[in-house]
Amino acid sequence: QAEVVESGGGLVQVGDSLTLSCASSRLTCSNYDMGWFRQAPGQDRKFVAYITGGGRGTSYADSVKGRFTISRDNAKNTVYLQMNSLKPEDTAVYYCAAGSGGGSDQRFYAYWGQGTQVTVSL
Repeated sequence: QAEVVESGGGLVQVGDSLTLSCASSRLTCSNYDMGWFRQAPGQDRKFVAYITGGGRGTSYADSVKGRFTISRDNAKNTVYLQMNSLKPEDTAVYYCAAGSGGGSDQRFYAYWGQGTQVTVSL
């Protein structure tokens, strides 16, 4: 079983919103920086957003800046990715990851979920 588990993916239309969740029953997420990454068909996995353990620092890929918001609720041991104004190019498998000091660099994330599919249709 993966240390973190994503949920909330689905099929939506262009312009819709969707919120992904990432939770763990094995890790204390507040001890980690948490990141979201995505992999579209035929492409490498890419950085989407990350949030520091304390929740004060966030960073986003240029492609999602202004549309996506990452947040965390340490009391619920959960991290969220609110996605607004979805576009077809947002279609991908979205992965949650936990690590330290990684920011957008996947190599610094030690724990990964199995991913959740997001499909944005015209």
